[in-house]
This record gives sequence, C-alpha cells and structure tokens, in this order.
Amino acid sequence: MKRREFLTAASAGVAASAAVAMPAIAQSAPEVKWRCTSSFPKSLDTIYGAAELMAKQVAEATDGKFQIQVFAAGEIVPGLQALDATTNKTVEMCHSASYYYVGKDPTFGLGTAIPFGLNARQINAWFLFGNGMNLLNEFYKKYGVVMFPGGNTGGQMGGWFRKEIKTVEDLKGLKMRIAGIGGQVLAKLGVVPQQLAGGDIYPALEKGTIDAAEWVGPYDDEKLGLFKVAQYYYFPGWWEGSAALNFFVNQDKLAELPKNYKAILTSAMAQANESMLASYDAKNPVAVQSLVKAGTQLRRYPGDVMDAAYKASQQLYEEIGGKNEDFKKIYEDMKTFRNNAYLWWQIVEFTYDDFMVRARTRG
Repeated sequence: MKRREFLTAASAGVAASAAVAMPAIAQSAPEVKWRCTSSFPKSLDTIYGAAELMAKQVAEATDGKFQIQVFAAGEIVPGLQALDATTNKTVEMCHSASYYYVGKDPTFGLGTAIPFGLNARQINAWFLFGNGMNLLNEFYKKYGVVMFPGGNTGGQMGGWFRKEIKTVEDLKGLKMRIAGIGGQVLAKLGVVPQQLAGGDIYPALEKGTIDAAEWVGPYDDEKLGLFKVAQYYYFPGWWEGSAALNFFVNQDKLAELPKNYKAILTSAMAQANESMLASYDAKNPVAVQSLVKAGTQLRRYPGDVMDAAYKASQQLYEEIGGKNEDFKKIYEDMKTFRNNAYLWWQIVEFTYDDFMVRARTRG
C-alpha cells in the first residue's frame, strides 16, 4: 500500500473507531453532581478555598463529568451543622473541622486538634503513615461518614483578649470563643467557653458578648477584623499546635462512585490538604507584621498559664478516657506517635530552628 493510501485508510479507521469508542467512553464516565457544604465563610479564602480547589481539580480531571458545588457556611446549613448534613445526606460531603462536634463525642477532637497534641507535619504523618486515619474512620463509621485530610492551618496563635493575661487568675470568668477540647481545658481554669462559627466572632467581641476569642492565626484573624475589637494577641496556641481540617464524605455516596472517580476525588483532597498549609505558611508572616503596625500588642502566655493548662489537659484526658473507650484508644495511639516524633524533633528540628532564630537577630 502506498504511503498516502495507508494514511488515508488509517485516518478513516481512526475516525470509525472514534465513532464507536466515543459513546462507550461517555457511558463509562457518568455525570455526577455533588454538593459540599463548608463550615467556613467565603471571606476566609485560604481555609474556604481548600474545598474550592478540591472541586476544581475533580472537575478538570473528569472533563466536567464529576461536578462538586461548594457552599459557604449558612448557604445550606449553619457552619457547625456541616457534619450532620453529610450524615443525613442533605449533602454528599462537607469541609469542616472534626473538633466542632465534640458535643456529640469528645473523640471528634482528635481528628482536628487537642491541647498539647501534634504539630502540622506530625498529624499528617500520623494520619497517613501511622494509625490515625484508620482509627478515626472506625469511629466516624458511627456517623455514616469517611474522613480525608482537608488542610492544616499550621501553628496557631493563642487568641485575642481585651485585657492582659498576667496570671492564671486573670482567666477566671472570661467568656471566650474557643472550639473543641481546648474549651474544656480552659473551663478548668475558670474560663467560660463559647463555640461560635468564624463569621460570628467579630460581632460577639464588638458587642461584648464575649471577652476573648481564638480563631486561627494572623492572616485569617486580620481578615475577620479581630484586631479592631481586641488589643492583646497571645501566643502560642497551645490548644492547637496545628489544626487539621477534614473532608467528610457520606460513606454510601462514596461507595456509589466509580472507582476512577474515587481515585480522582482522593487525589484532589490530598492536593487541597497540602496547599492550605503552604498558603498559611506564606501568608502568616506578612500578616502578623501588618497587625503589629496596626497597633496589635503581641504577648506571650505567662509560664504559670502554660503549666496550669498542661496539667489541666492531662487531667481531662484521664477523665474522658475513663468513660470513653474510643477516645482512650485513639488518644493513646496519638500520644505514642507524638512522643516518638518529638524525640526526632528534639535532635534536628529544635536545634536548627533555635539557631535560625538567633541567626536572624544577628542579621
């Protein structure tokens, strides 16, 4: 066969096979439309943006066949009801923080952060290469959902206060917005914890409904305008050495997905998980300098506050573990992982970071 005739025949064959293959491909890639409700307002672009990034990656990888529409807190359900909406199939999935639901069971706290727990790299390592995700998902089965890591804030600040905190006594009677088990620890120190969604913090501080509040860190806190209604900004955020965000997917809806869609969704969530932490690490250093220029007073928690908080947290874990087998089992595994991780941290990370801090002051 001459070359021109071969190419002509080959082209015709490709066209014919394409005509046959196209419908088969279309049938193997069904149209799927999901809804994802977020616990966060759109104004918090880094934390809310993780869900948008996930949805964008899923759509692009499936040529638009698998669409996930993301809704901000309050558009379908309030931010603190995102998990319930996923459990009861109002939505197929949500982007939230596990510790928002400690009122259901304190074990939920372990999926995001507990006082004096893991830092960001450690919790990702525990999730992915320790027992973290397996143990937590055994627990989440009770609520009909499967959890995937959905981002991390990295190290957090320790909250905004209208007055200085000089001793443990200064905490007594303060009404403070704080989520998760951290609120229970502060309650032991005399604080009256309040759980509010991110968008409700500013008006509560402005009106004096609360006296103090914690959210995430400089970048988000500046966006929320908290520096305008509270002057003193404390560190470190001992109740959240980091905060892992979570994608919760209804387990029945996940099981219905084609295998390739599951893989694409999992990959997109992993990208969102990585992207959020990098984004915060880039934005927070700039934001904290901006806050100081605006008049924010940075303060380090006094030693007696840190000591009292640590002691109270250990007492609380003993109390919860004595009543709750799920919490005890997962916490003990996390604690073992943390203690081993900090052996390595002490050898390498601390010594390097300490040198770099001193080097910076020398210019």
